[in-house]
Amino acid sequence: MLELEKGYPSVNKTFRIPVNVVEQLERLAGEYNTSVNKIVIQCLEYSLENIAPMDGDKQKKRA
Repeated sequence: MLELEKGYPSVNKTFRIPVNVVEQLERLAGEYNTSVNKIVIQCLEYSLENIAPMDGDKQKKRA
């Protein structure tokens, strides 16, 4: 279930998102009767909480 706190600090950012992804986000927003913004925030939070840690070699290459 989609639940986000109201009144949290935020910033405006611009992202380029593929059309097919936007269509899926809009469909979900309609199904849950919520905004695309809330869907995106929840997806990002979930991804950040569940991302696999990089091993040492990959971290060195990114630095």
